Amino acid sequence: QANALDADKQSLELLRRTGVSPVSIQKPNAPTGGPDVPPVSGQTPSALDVFNTSSWERADLVTLSAEISKGRDRVTDAKGKSVASQRLSTGELVFLARSVPALGARRYHLESGASPANSKLKVTDNEISSPEFIVRISRRSGEIESLFSRALKKELAADKSPDRLNSYFYLPGSDLNGLKRNAPVKISVKESGPVFASLLVESEAPGCQRLAREVRVIAGLDQVDIIDLVDKQAVRAKEGVHFGFNFNVPNPAVSMDVPWAVVRPEIDQVPGACKNWFTVQRWVDIANKDYGVTWATPDAPLVEIGGITANLIGSLSDPKVWMDHIRPSQTIYSWAMNNHWHTNYRAEQDGPTVFRYSIRPHKSVPQDAAARFGIACAQPLLAAPARNDPPALSRLQISPANVLVSTLKPSDDGKALILRLFETAGKPSRARITWSAPLPTEIWVSNAGEKPVSRVSGAVDLPAYGLVTLRADLP
Repeated sequence: QANALDADKQSLELLRRTGVSPVSIQKPNAPTGGPDVPPVSGQTPSALDVFNTSSWERADLVTLSAEISKGRDRVTDAKGKSVASQRLSTGELVFLARSVPALGARRYHLESGASPANSKLKVTDNEISSPEFIVRISRRSGEIESLFSRALKKELAADKSPDRLNSYFYLPGSDLNGLKRNAPVKISVKESGPVFASLLVESEAPGCQRLAREVRVIAGLDQVDIIDLVDKQAVRAKEGVHFGFNFNVPNPAVSMDVPWAVVRPEIDQVPGACKNWFTVQRWVDIANKDYGVTWATPDAPLVEIGGITANLIGSLSDPKVWMDHIRPSQTIYSWAMNNHWHTNYRAEQDGPTVFRYSIRPHKSVPQDAAARFGIACAQPLLAAPARNDPPALSRLQISPANVLVSTLKPSDDGKALILRLFETAGKPSRARITWSAPLPTEIWVSNAGEKPVSRVSGAVDLPAYGLVTLRADLP
C-alpha cells in the first residue's frame, strides 16, 4: 500500500512542479464522489484549460469539484459556444470536452446561468437509452442483462446465462459448490442529464458490508462504464471476490494487454505457464471475425478466462492441480480481491474499494484502437485554471496511429526533451514526428542514461511492439 500511496503523492507533486494546479484529478465516481486532490484555493476560475496527456486527439469527460465550480453551471468553449454540462448528485460539475489536441489543451469558460437542457439520454428505473446503446439492468440480480449496441446492431450480453455482465461472485475457500451471489437488489437513478445517465444497483452481498454497482452511459462516447464499490468485511478465512462478464461474442479470439506486448492465452504462452489466471495491464479484447468488445480494467489486473478458475489456495507442489489447457471464451472474470496465500501482512481487506470497468464494442479494427481505449480509461483529461492566452500548442504530433508516446519529459540535464515511442499494433512501423516551435536542434536515439547514441534524420523505425527512446536537444 505504501508503494501505491507514494506513487500517487509523487505524481501529484510532478503536476504541481510543472506549474499546473489541478482543479480535479479524479478517479471517476470514487466512493466519496469528490476529487483526489484539494480544490484550487481562491475564487472560482472563469477560464479552464483541459489538458490531454495522450498522443492522440481525445474526447472525454471532465469533472470539476463542487467547490471550484460553485455557482457556475454553464460551460462555453473558446468561441463562446455552449457546451452541455451537468451538476451531479455529488455536487460536482461535468462536461464533455471534444477535440482536445494530442499533448495539448483546449480552453473552456465557467459562467453563471443554466446549461443547455437538450438531452439524447433517457433513463427509467432499470434502463438507459442513448444514441449508442440500450442498457438494461436485471431487477432480480443487478446484472446487466442487456447491452445493445446500436452501431453494431448486436446484443452484447450473453442470453440464457446464470451470469451476464457485471455479476458478483463470492467464493469462501476453494470449493466452487460454495459459490455465493448477492442478495436482491434496489435499483435507482443516480444521475440523469444531458452529459450522462447512470443507474445505481445496491444490495447486501456475502463478504461485504455493502455492494454498490453503478452503470453509466456518457452521451457521445461509444463506451459503457461500470463503477463497482465493494465495502468489504474483515474476513481472515480464505476467500475471493469475482465479477463476471459473459459477452455475446461467439467463436472469439481473446487477446490481452501486458506491458509492451499483447498476449493471446495459450498461443503466446510457454509450456507450463499459468492458465488459471492472467495478469493484464489495461484491457482484454474478445472478438470474432465480424465484431467484438474491448473490456478495460484500470483497477483490477487479475483475469480468469472461461470460468472461476482462481480457486487454488496456498503453495501447491502438485503440478497436476494446475490447468494445462485453456480455450478461447466469450466469458471473462475479474478476480478483484483474495487472501489465498499466507502472508506477513494483514490477511483481511476491509473497507470500501472501487473497481472500474469500461466496455467498448467494435467491428474489425486495428489493435492500436484497444491500446488507446485502455490508456484513456486510466489516464483522464486534466482541468486546470487557465494561465496563458491562448493555451500552448501541442509540442509534437506523431503518425501513424499505432505509434504512441509513452513518455515525454525534460532530460535530467535540462538541455533536451526525452521522448519514448511504443508500437502498439504488432507490426514494424516508421514513426513521423512533427514538432512545434521551438524546433529541436538535433534528435538522437538515446540510451537509458539519456545520452545520445545515433543521430536521427527523418522517420524513426520501430519494430513490432518496439520501444525507441529519443533525445531532442533544445535550442
